[in-house]
Amino acid sequence: MRTVAVTRYVTPLREGGSLPAIVEADDDGLYVLKFRGAGQGPKALIAELVSGEIARALGLPVPEIVFATLEQDLARTEPDPEIHALIHDSAGLNLALDYLPGSVGFDPVVHTMPPDLASRIVWFDAYVSNVDRTARNTNMLMWHRTPWLIDHGATLYLHHSPEWELETARATAPFAGIKEHVLWNRATSLDEADRALASALDEAHIRAIVDLIPEEWLEGGGSARRDAYVRYLVDRLVAPRAFVEEATRAR
Repeated sequence: MRTVAVTRYVTPLREGGSLPAIVEADDDGLYVLKFRGAGQGPKALIAELVSGEIARALGLPVPEIVFATLEQDLARTEPDPEIHALIHDSAGLNLALDYLPGSVGFDPVVHTMPPDLASRIVWFDAYVSNVDRTARNTNMLMWHRTPWLIDHGATLYLHHSPEWELETARATAPFAGIKEHVLWNRATSLDEADRALASALDEAHIRAIVDLIPEEWLEGGGSARRDAYVRYLVDRLVAPRAFVEEATRAR
């Protein structure tokens, strides 16, 4: 993955609970920056990174994800005290997604979605336990007539539980929240999506993605915590997959 340095804070995106922002980087590109110092801390960045790169490995459209270094000095010229504190507390390594200029939010009333793609997105979101792709907040953008998946910081929510690494049974748990998915009614090809996507991932792919997590984001967990992420994601792929059965049964 590439690493860029943030050179200018452009504007906040206040619709996000963690107050992400559009920033300019030293490659002259614009990015949506996710701050390490925001509410959920590094775990939200880990979820964003791991789930985003899993989606990419599955062939789903996700903006490029980069590491972004942030200097504390950028906070000095920011008059808004909340943003000033956020920049100050996030100095160091953060995460950013390529900014898609001119994109608009996916509207299930206006925009169409082929059943095969809808099924693949629903499968992916059930796999990573994404509670945040609902009709209230679709977390998809339409850009050049293509839907792009964004904002995966709420996935893998099990890692917010104390000693989650020891709860091995969580990997085989269903995901009841899938019934709230914005594409639920369009996901009519879940069996086909399951066969294609489950076979597209293996332990080597997952290990390579988890190994991208910066050591400092693991907050002292080191290799043991990496192993826990890998074990959870690999075990979740073992048939019969409860999250797929839950989705199919609910239909």
